[in-house]
Amino acid sequence: MDKKRGLDMSGVNIIRGAVLSFFAAIFLGGCASTPSSSPEKISEALAPSPSDEVKDYVLGPTDVVRVSVWRNEDLSISVPVRPDGKISVPLIGDVQASGRSPQALSDSIETLLTEYIREPQVSIVVTSMGSHEFTDRVRVTGAVVQPTSVPHRDGMTILDMVLSAGGVTPFAAPNSSMLYRSHKGEVVAIPIRLGDILNRGDIETNYSLRPGDIVTVPERSL
Repeated sequence: MDKKRGLDMSGVNIIRGAVLSFFAAIFLGGCASTPSSSPEKISEALAPSPSDEVKDYVLGPTDVVRVSVWRNEDLSISVPVRPDGKISVPLIGDVQASGRSPQALSDSIETLLTEYIREPQVSIVVTSMGSHEFTDRVRVTGAVVQPTSVPHRDGMTILDMVLSAGGVTPFAAPNSSMLYRSHKGEVVAIPIRLGDILNRGDIETNYSLRPGDIVTVPERSL
C-alpha cells in the first residue's frame, strides 16, 4: 500500500513539475519578446472570450470526489483522481475522471452501473480541488515589495494583484509594467500604465486578470 502511494505521489510531483515548467516557459518567452505585442494581438487577448463565462469545473489529478449511489451506500466512496486520470469505483472498476465535469462523470458511472443495479442514481461532489493549484494562479514579479503567486478569483484586477504584493518598490518603473497572457498558443505582452493606476486613479489599463496571467514590474534605469 505504501509503495503504491509512493508511486502515485511521484506521478503527482511529475505533473506539478510539468505545470511549473510550462509557466516558466511562458514567462521567459514573454520577457524575451519585444516590449509589447502588436495592437491587434493585444486587442484579441483582452477581448471577452467564452473562457470568461461561468462553466463547469473540470476534474483533474489530485482532485478528490465523493461518489454517492442512492440507496447503495456500499457502492458509495470518497476517492482521489489518480495521476492517470482515473478513479476506482466498486463493481465497475476504473473510470476516466480527468477532463470531465462532475456531471459527466456521474452520467458515465450511472451508465456502467446499469449492468449491475436497476436505475442507478449517482451524484458526484468534489471535496478537494487540487488539480488547478498551479494553472489557475496569477503572479506578480519584479520591482514589487513581495513577488507573489495567488489563486485566481473572479473580479481580480492588476491593482488587486499589485496591492497583494505590497505595492511597488522605490526603484520601480510602474508605467513600464507588462501583463503577459497566454493566448492561442503564444504569449501576448500587454503594456500596463501601473503608475497612472496607483498615482492618478486612471484605471484604463487596470485589466481584469485571467488564470495563468503574469504581471511584471521592471526597475527604472539608473
